[in-house]
Amino acid sequence: MVMSLATTSANAPRGNHLLGQWPQEELARVLPHLEAVELLKGRVLFEAGTPSPHVFFPATSIVSLIYTTHSGASSQVAMVGPEGLVGISGLMGGESPASRAVVQRAGLAYRLRLNTLREEFQRGGLVTHSLLRYMQSLITQMAQAAVCNRHHALERQLCRWLLQCLDRQHGHSELSVTQELIANMLGVRREGVTEGAQRLQAAGLIRYTRGHIAVLDRPGLEARACECYSLLKLDFQRLLPQAVTETHATTSAAFAPVAVQA
Repeated sequence: MVMSLATTSANAPRGNHLLGQWPQEELARVLPHLEAVELLKGRVLFEAGTPSPHVFFPATSIVSLIYTTHSGASSQVAMVGPEGLVGISGLMGGESPASRAVVQRAGLAYRLRLNTLREEFQRGGLVTHSLLRYMQSLITQMAQAAVCNRHHALERQLCRWLLQCLDRQHGHSELSVTQELIANMLGVRREGVTEGAQRLQAAGLIRYTRGHIAVLDRPGLEARACECYSLLKLDFQRLLPQAVTETHATTSAAFAPVAVQA
């Protein structure tokens, strides 16, 4: 059973930027339908082309949006963390998502029925405005990923990807990722990721052990990243300023979310 926030002593969900932007009146309408869930790493939230009745607002979790070709090759086109929501395509007229949504980092999220979000979106006001701005930032992220994958060296892409993960972990400098996962996200061979990670480690920027990467020198990593990272960060500051300047990693202690096989 998933716990509804309306049945707890918590006044509001904590940890997600979009929900944190909503006025109290609008949030009060949604709270009875909002559920706190613990997303497990590797769990598929959506399959491409398959309708889903829910959307997810990550709080401490991170979700990758992945496109897969008919031949089985795949690449991450966007990353969603506490700054946004997963399943926003349901507000854009589509009945099913075009990408696969996979939990990259386990953690808390808030689940809401798509129809409930649609009703709130159609009311207009600040909720609609915040969702439209997030849509724009997500489209920009996808466009930048296409350019990055085509024109930038793998090592620079790797730096950009690691930094994007760090930005969504709010202060944590260690990532629980494998070389195979990174290769799948970037749509490259695993050997290329291994070589890039070895060079970054030799330069003292990261420390890599099996399944873990610790960032030792973030400024140095930013200096090696491709321009896409700084461009995306500037766009986020413009469209979602609070998502960049505020820390939203704290989750409410008033409820205990349960793990769901979403």
